[in-house]
Amino acid sequence: MPLKDHQDAFGHLFLDRLNGSAGLPIVEREDGLVEVDSYYSGLYLADPKKWPAHEKEALKLAKGRVLDIGCGGGRHSLYLQEKGCDVVAIDSSPLAVDVCRKRGVHKAKIQDITKVSRRLGMFDTVLLLGNDFGLLSNIKRADWVLRKLKHFTSPEARILAESMDPYRTERPEHLEYHTRNKSRGRMAGQIKMRVRYKKYATPWFDYLLVSQKEMTGIVEGTGWKISKFIESKDRPQYIAVIEKDS
Repeated sequence: MPLKDHQDAFGHLFLDRLNGSAGLPIVEREDGLVEVDSYYSGLYLADPKKWPAHEKEALKLAKGRVLDIGCGGGRHSLYLQEKGCDVVAIDSSPLAVDVCRKRGVHKAKIQDITKVSRRLGMFDTVLLLGNDFGLLSNIKRADWVLRKLKHFTSPEARILAESMDPYRTERPEHLEYHTRNKSRGRMAGQIKMRVRYKKYATPWFDYLLVSQKEMTGIVEGTGWKISKFIESKDRPQYIAVIEKDS
């Protein structure tokens, strides 16, 4: 479902950034942990020169018709559009889609990841960048979405999916949360969270962070396979290059 205005924290942040304001989002986890997101918020509308090296390397593999899921402020869509790709950018945030259009993305639609279908057409590349593998939420939804994507992508299609290894931390509040998750039958990196910005707050949602081994297990049997990982040099992020398993 599209976010209502009072829920559209990201969209209001993107719009403020577009208009020259430099506010920061707050990430709130269900166990009470509250943190300011200063790293990713600096990238939302950033020029490609400021992007992480692993991101730029992965985008060299994008081709043809591109579906940018969770497009945010549209930086990846704009970049690939300028490279000659036919890009469809989707996001559940109406204001994010509005920002994309204002910035020059030709095809931007308000749509949730669970609603992607053949009606959007066929694609050669699917983007889940900016840690957007997390939008798959849990193993069951991940399996369902990946199987669904297989049916409206070309035989040589690729998914470029970014995640962050949740185990690369020594912070006790994260290790305790991993243990709590496992005791409830959840994956260690299956985070229940919401994002706040000014007076706006998203609904609570599950966001899935996985290790490379865990992502390999999730992808197996869905009609896709991971051909390689592109790792960040200084952060626990990585991008998986996922191709059809013929």
